Amino acid sequence: MCSTVELSSIITKQLPHIDKHLTDYIIGVLTCDTFESVDEICEAIGEVLQSCCDDYENLSIEDICGQLFDAINVSDGTSNGDASKQRLLAPVHLGSMVSRLDDSADDWKSIWTSGRDKTSTVDMKKLSKAEAKLKQKADKRDTNQSDFKPVIQMIKEATANQMMSKKDVKSEARGSNKTKDIKIDNFDVAFGEHVLLKSAQLTLGYGRRYGLCGRNGIGKSTLLHMISNRSLVIPSHISILHVEQEVIGDETKAIDSVLECDVVRNDLIKEEKLLSAMTDPTAEQTDRLSEVYQHLAAIEADKAPARASIILSGLGFTPEMQNRETKAFSGGWRMRIALARALFSRPDLLLLDEPTNMLDMKAIIWLETYLINDWESTLLVVSHDRTFLASVPTDVLHFHSQRLDNYRGNYEQFVKSMTEKLKNQLREYEAQQAYKQHVQEFIDKFRYNAKRASLVQSKIKALERLEEVEAVEREPEVVLRFPEPEALTPPILQLDEATFAYEKGNIILNKINLNTNLESRICIVGDNGSGKTTLLKLLTGDLEPSSGIRHAHRNLAIGYFSQHHVDQLSMNMSPLQFMASKYPGKPEEYYRRYLGGFGITGDLSLQSLASLSGGQKSRVAFAIMTLTNPHLLILDEPTNHLDVETVEALAKALDKYKGGVILVTHDQQLIELVCKELWYCNNKSVTCLEGGFAQYRHIIETDLANIR
Repeated sequence: MCSTVELSSIITKQLPHIDKHLTDYIIGVLTCDTFESVDEICEAIGEVLQSCCDDYENLSIEDICGQLFDAINVSDGTSNGDASKQRLLAPVHLGSMVSRLDDSADDWKSIWTSGRDKTSTVDMKKLSKAEAKLKQKADKRDTNQSDFKPVIQMIKEATANQMMSKKDVKSEARGSNKTKDIKIDNFDVAFGEHVLLKSAQLTLGYGRRYGLCGRNGIGKSTLLHMISNRSLVIPSHISILHVEQEVIGDETKAIDSVLECDVVRNDLIKEEKLLSAMTDPTAEQTDRLSEVYQHLAAIEADKAPARASIILSGLGFTPEMQNRETKAFSGGWRMRIALARALFSRPDLLLLDEPTNMLDMKAIIWLETYLINDWESTLLVVSHDRTFLASVPTDVLHFHSQRLDNYRGNYEQFVKSMTEKLKNQLREYEAQQAYKQHVQEFIDKFRYNAKRASLVQSKIKALERLEEVEAVEREPEVVLRFPEPEALTPPILQLDEATFAYEKGNIILNKINLNTNLESRICIVGDNGSGKTTLLKLLTGDLEPSSGIRHAHRNLAIGYFSQHHVDQLSMNMSPLQFMASKYPGKPEEYYRRYLGGFGITGDLSLQSLASLSGGQKSRVAFAIMTLTNPHLLILDEPTNHLDVETVEALAKALDKYKGGVILVTHDQQLIELVCKELWYCNNKSVTCLEGGFAQYRHIIETDLANIR
């Protein structure tokens, strides 16, 4: 095998501008495996090389792979790589000939003879090397099935292509387009080689609220990125704000962080302070100060702190928290500050990607009310919370089959309209197919009948002119299957007078009494910081009570799903590999079948976890969690990143599950479909709400009335 320096030299000579990381990746692939032909090398690294060859018209991928193949197959004892092997550049007549190796030299010499009595001399050292290489490849194929290789995927970027009319281009150049409506016609979006949207159209009317719906991994977040970074051309006078990154933590107070995003107000206040500080202002400066006061009054600058405080309060910030430095907050709370800044800024187009994932139930209900009553500009939101989609959007954009369909109304109206549309389309399709079959039978019957020739031709032309009705494309139903646990005699888990404090005197939960069994369907609700996560850790045994008793059945197996489950996955491994590393000893077919029960089918099980969508990662986490057949499932925010269909499938699976279920979730639909009990964490205690979710919502709305 030649050195990595030689391989690097060949690559950089052919591709002078190639990135060093790609060079290292190619060399790593070439040195970690054996290749028997140029075709094998092309199959392994051809796509990577092709992605770097766009600027070199006359460059051949096959030629580069041929040079690399020659280099890695040079014998270790050969001083001249080209002499170790000669290619036949002209046709050879294979009459009667033999080849021999001249022992006094390292290169091959062809000897043409007419006799058959000559024998060939074989280099046994090279023969043994060739046999060892063949044995190595055979052993590789026969390795243990638990040693799975993921499909290596290069990290690619999304691209957009848009056709614009001359009228729109001229209007944008002149700056005469002042409308705040957004219309993007005939555009494509792709992620690498995977086409997400083709010849799509997107229309957003100013002041309307759009919910973007579609299955996990279809490209909704990618579309938001294409809009926010203006890869899709949007008139420059329209301001866009995409809430996707948390605020950077520094010494700035939370409320000041919100206020400072109003640049106009800040500049006017700074100018006002500067002009007011002048001891002997000129008449011009005095007039300017008057103008500044008028501008401040016009934008109601004095009301800005109160408006910022209301937004922060609605998102869960107490007065003390609003005056706390941003560096003191966790990532989730900084995301709330980012959302508060966006709501305070009031851009022409606000893009929200799963805003409910970072909020508790009280903040979600406040956000719903605020967007419905107080939001005046355009909103485009990706959400999988069916209750949120049923209340906030005025329109729904359905992302499917490389297209966007617009429906008026909220999510419930969208489901009804789409169902009716598919029924009508199916009827039209079936009627058209029956008509085409009838006409085709007539054509086949009288094709060779001279008397009917003109009629047959007219029928053929009629079929050619017929506008095809598209077949109905139904998205496959999402099904999740949890294994059935062994039966246990109750009680399986209980807390008796359990009290917990991280520090002495700072009690988080006080004298908690709870009991669960295999029939339990419990949801734990309460504000952020009320002790829900601490209670879950007491139940799982990760924390021990400061006083009181935690009693668990000696055979109890608990499956725990953390809201931070992504951090527990190895992003450089495939789902198949990761499952095999967690629970080794099973054949590949077992892991594939098990992942298939959670919607990770086909090539998805071989892709790197980093390339999967958030919802697909959640499904992998579900599969890992249940592989040990747990008797009790404890799920902390399991609906984050799941699409609406998967949430419904999760609800059905939990309802059929034969073990106990304890949930912490902000998804109202999941609570109402699954849970029979609500445990309310408040004031360091846990109480059972007899009135269910309706009682809990009434408590929240009463608290929010005080904020408004």
